[in-house]
Amino acid sequence: MSGGDIAGLIAAAVFAVLVALLAIPIWKLGRVFDELRGAIRSLSDGTTPLIDEVTTTVSTTNEQLRKVDGITANVSDASANVSALSSLVAATVGSPLIKIAAFSYGVRTAFASGAAKGAPEGKRRRSR
Repeated sequence: MSGGDIAGLIAAAVFAVLVALLAIPIWKLGRVFDELRGAIRSLSDGTTPLIDEVTTTVSTTNEQLRKVDGITANVSDASANVSALSSLVAATVGSPLIKIAAFSYGVRTAFASGAAKGAPEGKRRRSR
């Protein structure tokens, strides 16, 4: 063997060791990727039922919101009807009540001034 052959063998051995040293991290990286794939698969298997449950919950919530919207519309209509009814009652009853109150005030004032004129001098009331 010549010196070039020995140098070639040494270079081949060093290259083989280098390849072996680089193969170990690559092999470990492959195992990491396998674990990552398994974790992603289990995460996907766990989230699919969760997404289905969330979809069901959102659908149920939308139904309930539609019902609440209907109730709110009915309450709004009822309050508008009560407002119209109270306006009708105020217009129907209010005017005669004002007239009765004015008449009764006039009658009281008249009796008060008549009683004051007919009363003796010391017991006369002052009309306001």
